[in-house]
Amino acid sequence: MSNRLYPGRTESVDVVVVSYNSRDRIRACVEPLLAIPSVHVIVVDNASPDRSLEAVDGLQLTAVQLPNNGGFAHGVNEGWRKGSSPYVLLLNPDARIDGPAIDTLVAALDEAPELGAVAPRIVNDDGVLEYSQRRFPRLRSTYARAFFLHRVFPKAPWTDEVIRDQEAYARHGNPDWVSGACILVRRGVLAELDGLDEGFFMYSEDIDLCRRLQLAGYGLLFEPAAVVAHAGGASEPRTNLLPILAGSRLRYASKHRGRAVAFLERVGVALEALTHIAVARGGSAARAGHARALRLAITRPDQS
Repeated sequence: MSNRLYPGRTESVDVVVVSYNSRDRIRACVEPLLAIPSVHVIVVDNASPDRSLEAVDGLQLTAVQLPNNGGFAHGVNEGWRKGSSPYVLLLNPDARIDGPAIDTLVAALDEAPELGAVAPRIVNDDGVLEYSQRRFPRLRSTYARAFFLHRVFPKAPWTDEVIRDQEAYARHGNPDWVSGACILVRRGVLAELDGLDEGFFMYSEDIDLCRRLQLAGYGLLFEPAAVVAHAGGASEPRTNLLPILAGSRLRYASKHRGRAVAFLERVGVALEALTHIAVARGGSAARAGHARALRLAITRPDQS
């Protein structure tokens, strides 16, 4: 695959992988990519205690060791700015993608200049579909989750942000946003948006990216013909990360949804934490995580 924007180079895709304590899986993620002529791999390590970068010693890639953990968005920005290929693939260290899938994603952007990004179909290691297409956050879905209505009516679009219609994953689509586990973005679009918003330490940076991309006039495509295996699947966040998830949702609401809606989102996030304390699965650790999320929702000042 030729690089039309950078004559003399063969790479057309910079694959950016941000690692944090990913020593046991990072090599399996990136090593197969090194055999693809169109790909330049960039691994950014967020000051992992497990010294993740040692797992890729000797591989022909760009390794970036950060002195401290500034969050996922910061790691991504450090990575894509180290490359120069016209396309940037953001890939989780527990995900695997092959050359044909990358080619399919690149072709989708080549054929549609109005698109800013494209995302693949994601499955887990057993081939089970991961619901990676989403709707933008809405108050009704926040409050539905608080009262567990998304479990009672799992396919109702008003109860959940996740698109659970399996037929939607068999055809091209234009979701509001997609999982950041794997997404191909034009470098020019990332530059125009000044990258990911580093105010999000973890969670909601993918929602924010897709929102800003579309506000700038670019389309987002779901491409089912490209398939990625994701070991992380659609698992719940670890209990110690629940306050970070809540804080990121509040920051997104404050940034994009206006003061009144942001206030109501704060109430909904607090209510969700409270009801989950009462009936949380996962025992005392889960209840403690939801309690910290509740405290954050009550006490954290608005941020944008």
